[in-house]
Amino acid sequence: MLTASLLLLSCDQTESVNAGITVTGHVANMELDEISGIQRSARQPGVFFTHNDDGEARIYALDAEGANLGSVLIPGASNRDWEDIALINEPGNPMLVIADSGDNFAQHPGVDLYFVPEPVANDDGQFEGQAGLGHTITLVYPDGARDCESVAWDPASDRIILLSKRDKPARMYSIDRSTAMTASSATLEFHGEIHPFRPPTAQDYARFGARDGAWVSQPTGMDISADGRIAAVISYRSLYLFERQGEESWETAFRRKPVEFEGPPSNKEEAVTFIGADAQSILITTEGIPAPVYRFRLIDR
Repeated sequence: MLTASLLLLSCDQTESVNAGITVTGHVANMELDEISGIQRSARQPGVFFTHNDDGEARIYALDAEGANLGSVLIPGASNRDWEDIALINEPGNPMLVIADSGDNFAQHPGVDLYFVPEPVANDDGQFEGQAGLGHTITLVYPDGARDCESVAWDPASDRIILLSKRDKPARMYSIDRSTAMTASSATLEFHGEIHPFRPPTAQDYARFGARDGAWVSQPTGMDISADGRIAAVISYRSLYLFERQGEESWETAFRRKPVEFEGPPSNKEEAVTFIGADAQSILITTEGIPAPVYRFRLIDR
């Protein structure tokens, strides 16, 4: 069971910034000015895929220090407000899932998920050209439009999980993978509210401002470990870690109080991923130029 005392952290590489979170580098590609999701590669260790939250329907590749590894365009997709990227790690056919799910004013009728077979680098280790669009589905919420920035695939239940942002507490939804990858439209299943995150303080409003301060502890990105045991949720202020106990559902696990670590110290963290299948480390990055890349290392797993 995860507790603050059992989560032992270590500072590996370069500048130590907060609670074992270290800066490993900065995103070198200046096209990435509004990173809103990041996901590790299943096939190529040390490679991570990311995207902006609007503009071209393009995914970018970088390493754990932020080096530019190129990008690929996704013809047939549209980037209205891409907010997260997930990985369905099917053996022999890993699939990236891009969530066009941002909706600040709850005015869009659906959420589009784009399924893209994981691109492969060329002989120089760079990504270029185009990636095929495997499938698209439009999802609707059973209780009205929502703003969602946190999407992940859960290997234990084989479901894609979404957490809303502008609900307090955040609300959990999901869809099974089979439906998501075959149907053209579907209604998400609602699982209830998750544990309320610590509300913003006066210091948070002073640091983040009136607009962002209200949402400083709300989910802006999510990833679930390859063993389906740990969920990492990032917000502007904190990193939260949830743990499934035994065979319980994420619906139950998300209702318990998570372990919280304040930081990294940037103001717009929206991208989080486990670095490897062993879930020993977490990579985090943020909006802005040049965006820092942070590593958070768990060594007691």
